[in-house]
Amino acid sequence: MSPTIAARVEPGSFFDLSRKDPALTRLREAGAEPVLPFALMERLVRSGTPFAEHARVLRSDTVTVAGVTFDWFDAELPREIADELSLTDYEIAQHTDERRTTLTQALDRLSLVHPEGFVRVREFVRGLLWVGLKHGVRASSLTSSSDPALPYVIVFSDKAQRHIPPNTVSPEPSSLFLAENLLHEGTHQAISFHVLQNRVFAEGYSSRTSPKIEIGWRATQGEARNQFWEIDRAFHATCVYNQLLRFRRTELDRDDLSANERARFQDAYDEGLPAVRYLMRELELLGENFSPHGVELLADLRHQTDQL
Repeated sequence: MSPTIAARVEPGSFFDLSRKDPALTRLREAGAEPVLPFALMERLVRSGTPFAEHARVLRSDTVTVAGVTFDWFDAELPREIADELSLTDYEIAQHTDERRTTLTQALDRLSLVHPEGFVRVREFVRGLLWVGLKHGVRASSLTSSSDPALPYVIVFSDKAQRHIPPNTVSPEPSSLFLAENLLHEGTHQAISFHVLQNRVFAEGYSSRTSPKIEIGWRATQGEARNQFWEIDRAFHATCVYNQLLRFRRTELDRDDLSANERARFQDAYDEGLPAVRYLMRELELLGENFSPHGVELLADLRHQTDQL
C-alpha cells in the first residue's frame, strides 16, 4: 500500500475513535457511537459549537457489508452541521429499499473486486449522508463530497449513480458508479487524516497564499477556485486520480459490465489519465512548497503515476 495514502488509522492517534478520551468515552458509554466523528469535528473546527450533541438527533440505519457496519444517517440534518459543511441547500434523502439495495451493491462491489479500496473505505468511512436538494432549490446537485472538518463521514446524492467526476455522465444509473464515488470520498478522507497528522507541506505554506495550478478541464466552470487549484487541493486530486484510475482499469478488465458501464468507465479513464499526468508534473515543478516528507510522497506518487 502506498505511503501517500494511509491504510490504517494509527492506534492512539487523534482519529482513533476507540482511544481513551473523556468526550469519546462518554459517547461510547451512552451508546452514541454514530456521533463520535462529530466529537472530533468540535476539536477540528474550534468554534465552540457542540456538534456531537446536535448530531444526536440524527437517527441511523446500519448497512453491513463483508462484516463492516456503516451508519446511514436519517432524520433532519441539524442546521449547525449543515451550515458548517455548506449543506444548507440539502436534506437527507428518504431511506428506501431501492437506495439500500444500491448502496449495498456498491459497497459489496468494492469488497469483492477492489479489496484494497474497500480497506480504505472501511478504515476512513463510518457515516453515510445520502442527500438531495431541498424542494424549490434551483442548483446543480453535488455528486459526492467530504470535508476534512468532519472525519469519517461522506456525503453523496442520487447523482453519484450517474456521474463520474469531472465530466462523465451516464444516461443510466449504476451501483458501480456509486462504488467509485464512495471510494473517491474515502480516499479524500484518508489523505486528510495523513495531512492533518504529518507535515506534508513546507513551513509557512498556506492555501490562501498558495501558487495556483491552472485546471484546463474546469475552464467552463465560472468560479476561479475551480479553474485554478491550490497546491494542497491539487495534491489531493492527484492522489485520488491515481486510486480511481486503478479502480476504472480493474472494472474495464472485467466481463460483467453492461455496454453503458464499460463505455462510461472508458471515457472516464481516457479523461483521467492525462489529467493526473498533468497534475503530477505541475506539483513537481512546485516541489519547494513541500516538506522533506512531502517530497518523499511526491516521489512515491510519481512512481504510481508512471505505472498507470
